Amino acid sequence: MPELSHRRRLLVLAICCMSLLIVSLDNTVLNVALPSMQRDLHATTSGLQWTIDAYTLVLASLLMLAGSTADRIGRKKVFMAGLVVFSVGSLLCSLAPSLELLIVFRMVQAVGGSMLNPVAMSIITNTFTDARERARAIGVWGAVVGISMAAGPLVGGLLVQSVSWRAIFWINLPVGLAALLLTLRFVPGSRAPKARRPDPLGQLLVIALFGSLTYAIIEAPESGAGTVAPFAVVAAAALVALLWYEPRRDEPLIDLRFFRSAPFSGATVIAISAFAALGGFLFLSTLYLQNVRGLDALHAGLWMLPMAAPTFLCAPLSGRLVGSRGPRLPLLVAGTAMTASGVLFAAFEAETSNATLLLGYVLFGIGFGFVNAPITNTAVSGMPRAQAGVAAAVASTSRQLGQTLGVAVVGAVLASGIGSSSYRETFVSAARPGWWILTACGLAVLLLGLLTSGTWARRTAERTAEQLETTEVRQTVGATERA
Repeated sequence: MPELSHRRRLLVLAICCMSLLIVSLDNTVLNVALPSMQRDLHATTSGLQWTIDAYTLVLASLLMLAGSTADRIGRKKVFMAGLVVFSVGSLLCSLAPSLELLIVFRMVQAVGGSMLNPVAMSIITNTFTDARERARAIGVWGAVVGISMAAGPLVGGLLVQSVSWRAIFWINLPVGLAALLLTLRFVPGSRAPKARRPDPLGQLLVIALFGSLTYAIIEAPESGAGTVAPFAVVAAAALVALLWYEPRRDEPLIDLRFFRSAPFSGATVIAISAFAALGGFLFLSTLYLQNVRGLDALHAGLWMLPMAAPTFLCAPLSGRLVGSRGPRLPLLVAGTAMTASGVLFAAFEAETSNATLLLGYVLFGIGFGFVNAPITNTAVSGMPRAQAGVAAAVASTSRQLGQTLGVAVVGAVLASGIGSSSYRETFVSAARPGWWILTACGLAVLLLGLLTSGTWARRTAERTAEQLETTEVRQTVGATERA
């Protein structure tokens, strides 16, 4: 990628952030619309879970393929294709006549979304080559998630209240079109110096692992353990096959050597934990505010602001802290705040009082605002720039997998607790195990942030980067000699 002026780099960052905005906004807007969809499409709790998880599951399954493909054939091309597919999928979602077709069209959206965030992060990584400048750019990237969390519930509530839930998908169309035109004009093309070969078997194993695991978790409360047991077996077999097969390929879909870096491994697990907490938190909060408290979509969206505003305000601060002091402090703040929020709900039934509900939302917003920048920066900063797309895709996959599992596990726990009772009668007690799960996620962020951000962890990252670069040089020399 050619060296760009400071103004041009900022413009590229803004364009990449537009793609993140529509993908992130889509999830937060959708959560507010869940009760309206439930009534209109006669959906069960598991049906609502699938409207979210069908999207995040496909996204998680294809992100690494999209990242490696972008490194191979060109990041700009893949990014533009993603904008087109995501916008078309959004239009189809707005026209869906049934729950089943809505889930299918959400999967179309996800195919496009898989080409956006990891590829955009790869573009940012190759545009901002200075470590501090990159950390600040990633802080801005994280702030966009905060914007989506702040604007999503309000915009979604307003659209659901004044038009219908279908209108929430319309907002992706003008933003997607604007991002497409700006990308065509201002984003320079780039690709990895050495093209990586496709890994179709690895991709199929990833899809089998994620899909089977998610299906088993979501459907277990309604279908029973006996029905979902074969899917759990498929998930376990796919995981074992993936761990056996991938190290034997010269250019695997998932380079397992990445995980020799303690900061990279830590960032991966922290991302799963943090976004599992986010997915479960939004799912429980939306259903509680509308189905238990009886709020309309707009007022439920207003209640989410105390969570969204701190996320928006803390994300750029987290990026600056990562750039100046490293990832440890932001991760410790994030883990402490998220754990405290979970304990408030799990042990003190924060839902039942306006004051504790407000405090729980603020604490979670602070925690989530601090967690995103260190995850992203740690995932890409220790890897060779030629593999930035794959490294960013692993980080993005961890986020989506976390959100998928958060909604699946917490939703399954909630469905088991409620059973045939009404939400109003049993929600608080049925949700308590789910809140304890979210507390454990926050505690994982805290402990892993402490463990994987010290001197020992940095040494493992340096050794891993040296090994990857040495292998890359050998492969390049070998390819040149064969040619």
